[in-house]
Amino acid sequence: MQAAASPIPYCWLNGAIVPAAEAAISVYDHGLLYGDGVFEGLRFYQRTPFRIERHLQRLQDSAAALGITLPYDANALREGVSALISRYGGESGYLRLVVTRGPGNLGLNPRNCATPNVFILADQLSMASSEAQEKGLKLIIASVRRTVGAGLDPRVKSLNYLTSILARMEANVAGADEALLLNERGQVAEASAENLFIVRHGRLLTPPTSDGALAGVTRSVIMELAQASNIPVSERTLTPYDLYTADECFLTGSGAGLLSVAEVDGRPLRTSPGEVLQRLRQAFAALIAQECGA
Repeated sequence: MQAAASPIPYCWLNGAIVPAAEAAISVYDHGLLYGDGVFEGLRFYQRTPFRIERHLQRLQDSAAALGITLPYDANALREGVSALISRYGGESGYLRLVVTRGPGNLGLNPRNCATPNVFILADQLSMASSEAQEKGLKLIIASVRRTVGAGLDPRVKSLNYLTSILARMEANVAGADEALLLNERGQVAEASAENLFIVRHGRLLTPPTSDGALAGVTRSVIMELAQASNIPVSERTLTPYDLYTADECFLTGSGAGLLSVAEVDGRPLRTSPGEVLQRLRQAFAALIAQECGA
């Protein structure tokens, strides 16, 4: 039986484990005022974080891209994650690592900010209802667009998720489970919080990062597993037509795992969940068991 999580939520804040309700950062922190910061989300199983090295590397890369100097190195963050999981108590859950620019003033200039704040949260997270997970998600294509090229590089996992939130609001109004974002050229980028894959004639396809997709850790794992399973996989620019005519479609993410898609804009997919997704789910579960003992 899985151990129960602590009834009192704790977090790791700037090197110390504290009750989450007592954790505090300045209201002048630019992460709060302007969404100026970066984050990572990852799962842990049997108290072991899955692919933590990849997540820490991306956190460091995202911070470097924004000119934020992390006050803790990878070893310190790894130790913080371990300490928080021990205090959390549960065998499995979701971790969120957050780095803010730090407290400054009401101006935008990051030079006025002091040392960045770093905190880690441990909790449970479900990205879809049990019914949606069983039958497949209903997706819509949002009217809001993912800006590519002139905007923030999609490889940076920043705190600014307003575009994704607006897309999710559209999904809520439409009675859908999730929303897909197109870039300004009308090409598929990703879902509001997940990467997207389709299957067409036995080939697994996913949008390239140049079209606005985040270089997701789970995305890369699935591509590796597909290659190992002799499933042809490649990055390819996709349009809404490609989604409507796909044999299968599914979403991936550290929080989401692998979620089947049943319909897009009211158009039912041919299969949900499809054969390729079921094979990849089995391979993904085996990989987690191998690396985390789950």
